[in-house]
Amino acid sequence: MSTFTSVKDVENHARTRMQKVMGDLTHAISTIRTGRASISLLDAIRVDYYGTPTPLNQVGTLHVPEPGMITVQPWDTSQIGPIEKAIRNSDLGLNPMNDGKLVRIPIPPLNQERRKELVKHLHTVAEDHRVALRNIRRDANEAVKKLLKDKAISEDDDRRAHDEIQKMTDAEIRKIDDASKAKEKEILEIK
Repeated sequence: MSTFTSVKDVENHARTRMQKVMGDLTHAISTIRTGRASISLLDAIRVDYYGTPTPLNQVGTLHVPEPGMITVQPWDTSQIGPIEKAIRNSDLGLNPMNDGKLVRIPIPPLNQERRKELVKHLHTVAEDHRVALRNIRRDANEAVKKLLKDKAISEDDDRRAHDEIQKMTDAEIRKIDDASKAKEKEILEIK
């Protein structure tokens, strides 16, 4: 860990790291499937584009024309086969179809068992991010203790800093819980 000269430095560093955790959580949650079609569902798919694994959104235009359908319009129609194969081989359980110009991906409704699996996965993702926040809190608290030990701050500053770091952590954990609850509601919602 880098050496901090003030409590403000420690708090700012912790705040920046916590914001990165929240950004990562937002991305991770967006890739979890719901009953509704969303192009972020396909973020993890890589297409073999002339021997190079390329993100799907870099070989064509993705659209959601209706809640139960995603379409991929390849920029190079010779890539329809590899695009279809990449989607079919993903662990998303999707069955793409093509008409020679466009790949249509029907998003089947989720059954209750699959919804429960997705919610369980969501809870794991949320808990991993809570643990990351707690680790940041621990690092920040250790940095503040070191400042106290080196007599760079008073005991009052030490107490205030620990309280502030705890408040910051609690606020971020609440954000994780809120995001997780909203996504869970979306997953369990039956259209």
